[in-house]
Amino acid sequence: DTHTLELSSAASDVYKRQSASKQAFCANFASEAEYDSGLRGQFEYRDLGISEATGGQYHAGVMRVRDEAKGDQQLGHTGMHRHLCDFQMFYVLKGWCKMEYEGQGEMTFHEGDCCLQPAAIAHNELLCSEDFECIEIYSPAKHETVPTD
Repeated sequence: DTHTLELSSAASDVYKRQSASKQAFCANFASEAEYDSGLRGQFEYRDLGISEATGGQYHAGVMRVRDEAKGDQQLGHTGMHRHLCDFQMFYVLKGWCKMEYEGQGEMTFHEGDCCLQPAAIAHNELLCSEDFECIEIYSPAKHETVPTD
């Protein structure tokens, strides 16, 4: 007995678009994780390899407070700003963070919480716990950040 999979027209279109984007297989193992410094000094960042695998269409990474940074972290020094990207979200793996959003006010996110930050929404990172860790996903991988003040 042979089974044939027939894709709907919409599914076929998605498959063609994804194939045309030349995405590569990517696996990133925690046992081989490397963290680097980045935009904010009290954080370290782990690139999950998605940027390279998607030709810059997407980025996924883990951001966490450095071991050397003790106590809850006062952030906010970036001020209100916007990322000129098409998509941005984060998921809290550990700890908590307090954010401020244009039109939404201040919000505190805890382990297991997720936030979709609509394209170009003005926001500011205010505080986080010393054990804060999250996954960030955005598109495109490289985009401009502009202050709103």
